[in-house]
Amino acid sequence: MTDPAPATSGEATTYDIVVLGGGSGGYACALRAAELGLSVALVEEGKLGGTCLHRGCIPTKALLHAGEVADATRESAQFGVQATFDGIDIAAVNAYKDGVVGRLFKGLTGLIKSRKITVVTGHGRLVAPNAVDVDGQRVEGRHVVLASGSYSRSLPGLEIDGERVITSEHALDLQRLPTSAVVLGGGVIGVEFASAWRSFGVEVTIVEALPRLVPAEDEEVSKALERAFRKRGIAFKTGVRFAGVEPTDDGVRVSLESGDPIDADLLLVAVGRGPSTADLGYEEVGITMDRGFVLTDERLRTNVEGVFAVGDIVPGLQLAHRGFGQGIFVAEEIAGLAPVPIDELGIPRVTYCEPEISSVGLTEAQAQEVYGADAVGSLTYDLAGNGKSQILRTQGFVKLVRQKDGPVVGVHIIGSRVSEQVGEAQLIYNWEAYPEEVAQLVHAHPTQNEAMGEAFLALAGKPLHTHG
Repeated sequence: MTDPAPATSGEATTYDIVVLGGGSGGYACALRAAELGLSVALVEEGKLGGTCLHRGCIPTKALLHAGEVADATRESAQFGVQATFDGIDIAAVNAYKDGVVGRLFKGLTGLIKSRKITVVTGHGRLVAPNAVDVDGQRVEGRHVVLASGSYSRSLPGLEIDGERVITSEHALDLQRLPTSAVVLGGGVIGVEFASAWRSFGVEVTIVEALPRLVPAEDEEVSKALERAFRKRGIAFKTGVRFAGVEPTDDGVRVSLESGDPIDADLLLVAVGRGPSTADLGYEEVGITMDRGFVLTDERLRTNVEGVFAVGDIVPGLQLAHRGFGQGIFVAEEIAGLAPVPIDELGIPRVTYCEPEISSVGLTEAQAQEVYGADAVGSLTYDLAGNGKSQILRTQGFVKLVRQKDGPVVGVHIIGSRVSEQVGEAQLIYNWEAYPEEVAQLVHAHPTQNEAMGEAFLALAGKPLHTHG
């Protein structure tokens, strides 16, 4: 395949695709398009890799792993290993985290360069269906892909000062650990930071307005996480609403509508992420929007001919791997390969707290709404019956949700290291597997993955390490 090259006419250069945003969705689209022989201009104001690489997925998981090491050191005696825990050197933790990010960033920039993708650095703004203005430079494309990402939301009237009231971005660059913290929001971001900070020795209280932690997950999973957090000493208040925050001599005082104030060193605002679409010219060009999100059809086309959108600006799951998959899809769509539309329910979801949560498909409650309560069955396999989980001394379960006499429509797992088990779960869901089909497969022993096999054996009516 020849190297992709933009068309030129006089002084104007027209690319096959102009991608506005170099995060997971944007750079995936650029890489796949270049691989397919299309010429690509990738517009990015900051660093390639976006939120996920620099301010989200990668650095937070590095913090969580450092916390896992700290916990393992504290608890080493139960495994017969004598070790001494002397504390957390946050500067060294940050250096480790930044080193991981730096190596991945170097690899990504080298990959982009090797694919002959033109990177245009600067603030991009859509000025026409076929053009992006980058600080006065007009970059034209036969197709434009909007991939401008997301930002940390706050609540009306809640001012972020970056010191005592912070977002996840600030939390990743703390130069000293707080003694205590309030986390506003019990979703993915909130419970991950609460988990990491608790491993570092911070006294943490989570405040969640909805009735349970990780409210988007299956209710049984939420209950299991709450039990685990209580055991770890992570406090939480659910079903209560935030009322306000004020500075104190040595931190903040968080007020709740229930009337119970909480004093802490700082408040982490983790109430979700909003689409980064303001003042980027989308509405002026005629893009249909809804509360800041860009609306698309199942093929990720906007209402404006030739303009696509991917990632966090498109309503749905705000996950880096969703944006990555959408970016690949759009590149192949533009190249004429007619890819199969992405099923949002078939995208795996992972929360990297301790214990970890991974899931795909419908929760039991959602399945009952879709198919009717009488048409849905479920089975929960406790990790107590799994050898590797006993070795790791983790608790949790695999929960399967199925249509009666039909395929499995949801898989939900909680326990240490279960993020690595969601790969098989997504295949089971996306291939509409029946329990009897999965039960035929031999799972390696002793692994945590074996728990998936045992759960399907039980659901197929032939339980082994479980009471039938």
